Amino acid sequence: MSQGTDSAVPEPVRAITSASKPAATTAHDGTTLRSTTMANGLTVVSEYMPGVRSVGVGAWIRAASLHEQRESMGVSHLLEHMVFKGTARRTAKEIALALETLGGSLDAYTGREHTAYQARVLDTHVREAADVLVDLVYRPTLRATDLQTERKVVLEEISMVEDTPDDLVFELHNEALWGTHPYGYSILGTRESVARLDITDLQALHARAYHPAQTVVAAAGNIDHDRLVDVFAATGWTELGSGPGARLTSPPPVAVAPHTRHVERDGAQTHVVFGSPSVSHADPRRYTLALVSTLLGGGMSSRLFQRVREELGLAYAIYSFQTSHADSGSHGVYVGTAPETAAEAVAAIREELTRVATDGLPPEEVQAGKNQLKGQVTLSLESVTARMYRAAATELYGEPFQSLDMVLAEIDRIDDDAVQAVCREFFPPERQTIVTLGPA
Repeated sequence: MSQGTDSAVPEPVRAITSASKPAATTAHDGTTLRSTTMANGLTVVSEYMPGVRSVGVGAWIRAASLHEQRESMGVSHLLEHMVFKGTARRTAKEIALALETLGGSLDAYTGREHTAYQARVLDTHVREAADVLVDLVYRPTLRATDLQTERKVVLEEISMVEDTPDDLVFELHNEALWGTHPYGYSILGTRESVARLDITDLQALHARAYHPAQTVVAAAGNIDHDRLVDVFAATGWTELGSGPGARLTSPPPVAVAPHTRHVERDGAQTHVVFGSPSVSHADPRRYTLALVSTLLGGGMSSRLFQRVREELGLAYAIYSFQTSHADSGSHGVYVGTAPETAAEAVAAIREELTRVATDGLPPEEVQAGKNQLKGQVTLSLESVTARMYRAAATELYGEPFQSLDMVLAEIDRIDDDAVQAVCREFFPPERQTIVTLGPA
């Protein structure tokens, strides 16, 4: 869900904290990540970025589709929508105006593992952002009368995915890859599950999961950490109780055996996703897998783009993808092609996967891939929003903070043996589950 809002900063008010972790300082670029745990369990983490005039700030709740039951699929996403319908202090329109009138923005999304509410504002409006976010996260009214309206909005969102085959094919592939595990659920839910959800389901989820001890607040930009902590104390985040101690749990991921599935649907293209389970967020092979994925389908110079699009002319869009979670992940390849050339495109992808899995990648190609990956990482981290996500991830996944220089050094350390091992393990075509969506 996308909304619009943003915030500001107050005079120092001493925050009540149980611990202030030492700053994690980067190797050479001078940036610093700092984290503070409040007495009520709320974690506040931030990275100061000199030279910008904005701040990205968001709250991550450790509750999402991974923690749902099949019959209530989509409840986390529907709750994320419903908090924008009004709070104890603001109407829906007042929420929309609160930050937009300041030139800021307010947004939210539901993922597999977390639900996030985030704002981007000028550095003079951080207090306003914190005030709006505490309202949204902890004080929504959750009225039954609003549910009837918002349920229709979510059903329209589901319809939009159904009418966008290059989105729908990924939903179908997740289901084929993970089966009955929540990784295979639709984050939006189904028409049937969303229709079944009652206001009491949303209230129960909110009461169970939306507490400071289940929340990580992250910020990045032109903001001092101590001042940020004071802002959150002044806007009421520290006055809330910690809530239930136990975090929501999920079953261990178990993927379905590799197979091929075709879903028939009229259209001008057949959409194809190859994919298989891969590494978790903390797995040291994550960067190596990203490197191989980049060389395989990460841009115009990649093997698949050159072979399938440039040489054979079989597709306009072809690319690789990679996703990492706390306990697993997935990777794969997408292509959209004409129905009459789908078999040829699939065969070409199989051939390239076989070549990579059998022969690996030559050293000169690996070096070129390192340069490309390092450039992509560097450019992405020039955004306050990307830095905010990175700051949140250190707490959500329990990872040590790595500066840009440290990440680049990690990529440089990837050797040929590591590349060949990843190629052999993750890229054989017989390991992939393949889903096609298109005409018979």
